Amino acid sequence: MNILKEFQLEDKCSYLEGKHQTTHYKAIEECSVSFCQELIERGYRRFGKIFFRPECSACSECQSIKIDVQNFRFSASARRVLRKASSIKSYIRKPTLSKEHLELFDKYHLFMQEKKGWESTPKSPQIYYSSFVDAHYDFGYEVLYYLDEKLIGVDLIDILEDGISSIYFYYDPDYSSYSLGRLSLYNQILFAQRWHKRWIYLGYYVQDCPSLSYKSSYTPYLTLNGRPNLDEEAIWF
Repeated sequence: MNILKEFQLEDKCSYLEGKHQTTHYKAIEECSVSFCQELIERGYRRFGKIFFRPECSACSECQSIKIDVQNFRFSASARRVLRKASSIKSYIRKPTLSKEHLELFDKYHLFMQEKKGWESTPKSPQIYYSSFVDAHYDFGYEVLYYLDEKLIGVDLIDILEDGISSIYFYYDPDYSSYSLGRLSLYNQILFAQRWHKRWIYLGYYVQDCPSLSYKSSYTPYLTLNGRPNLDEEAIWF
């Protein structure tokens, strides 16, 4: 493991209108699964070689959240989603980059721009590679979802020592009737149960951000206390 660089950036908040955010970044080369685990446990997220977490002095709205897999129970609604998707095939493998990936990624973000006002610019192959393919080492994977040989969803995950870190999911909006976002998370939970993992690390829950507030519906879950350093214990409650 080699920390190449650490820095902070201030910008407008990604989650709440009218606010600014301070984000701490670590650029890490040759990261081990155990060190990735330590960072995720302390509220960091990973895109490629970059680990980051918000460290805003005047705001604590971003709450790191993880689902308790052992005590999760599939509701009747969740079971309906899984049954409806019985014809959808999924494959897990190391992250890759293809024309199919980029076209689906751009289609999803154009849809979210119209639906939720997301900023959307086409991802270049280089940016996609550095964000989702590079530095996956021995713990980064993608789960591909196919229906009738058509790629309809891509789920990027890290498989850690005690759980799964959910990095990013995008899908074909033409197949929204399959509730693909929920399906991908239910499958992560099923994977974790099968592999005897304890947690799904869901990233940040922000109560007043519609794109993130849904996470509180996946119970039971724990939230991280504060922003512990690497030499401090990570306390979840």
